[in-house]
Amino acid sequence: MAVSTPTVATTGAPPAPSFVSRLMAGKTIPILIVVAVIVAVWYAFAVYLNSPWQLDRYAQAEQAWTASDLVRDTLNQERPVLPSPHQVIAEMWKTTFGMKPTSKRSLVYHGWITLSSTLLGFVIGTVLGILLAVGIVHNRAMDKSVMPWVIASQTIPILAIAPMIIVVLNAIGLSGLLPKALISTYLSFFPVVVGMVKGLRSPEAIQLDLMRTYSASTAQVFWKLRWPNSMPYLFTSMKVAVAISLVGAIVGELPTGAVAGLGARLLAGSYYGQTVQIWSALFAAAAIAAVLVMTVGIAHRMVLKRMGMAE
Repeated sequence: MAVSTPTVATTGAPPAPSFVSRLMAGKTIPILIVVAVIVAVWYAFAVYLNSPWQLDRYAQAEQAWTASDLVRDTLNQERPVLPSPHQVIAEMWKTTFGMKPTSKRSLVYHGWITLSSTLLGFVIGTVLGILLAVGIVHNRAMDKSVMPWVIASQTIPILAIAPMIIVVLNAIGLSGLLPKALISTYLSFFPVVVGMVKGLRSPEAIQLDLMRTYSASTAQVFWKLRWPNSMPYLFTSMKVAVAISLVGAIVGELPTGAVAGLGARLLAGSYYGQTVQIWSALFAAAAIAAVLVMTVGIAHRMVLKRMGMAE
């Protein structure tokens, strides 16, 4: 008599997700779709805005043209109203990698000039913002008097105050890096003040009461409770501050007739109608801002990990 062996139903592990499904589930595909749409709209507007001048050229030369000729010529004009993406990329590549970093036409040279002012202004603004926030939190008079002035200071347009700062500092013999850095400081200290005040006041009442039961001094409450709790707020405000500090450095270069810096590249491009140069400088500024914000974000994660805190 044959003995039948029972069959054991085996349930295998679920199949691993494919590479495409992982991409669709993440952020890569949505970002690429958005970028593709932006580039397509950019090309369409480049053709639309550059075509009147190109059609006028065809009419003056009595030249026959087709739609493909019009698209090709509008996307490769020497001084277009709106440069095409590939023109901007080519200009950035040429002025970044095709020239010596010390060349006056190199984006690396001009970017470093602007970055120096940005970092100096950001450091001064961050330190000033932290000191003001500490004073506002611990001194009622400063809370009632300084905080309204801090808020009111940001109602003055930076384009109006920047020339005044440059002229006054030049009159007392200060020029070069420091005036531009002070304009960056003027913009960058505000988010740090607001963020740090919120962070230093973030501990709950029960936590403060617990510190009082331990007979903790004001300094101990600050270093053991308020300062650690303010770290997420500080780094979040620093991300805003470092980006706006770059804006301040560029704005500080505009009224001075500067010959170096991304602001100088923007001025030179506007003077001579070099729109490709203007757009390449703008994208270089955006790239610098992105790197600076990412750097602050990395420092944020490292500090919180060191403190044993989750973001």
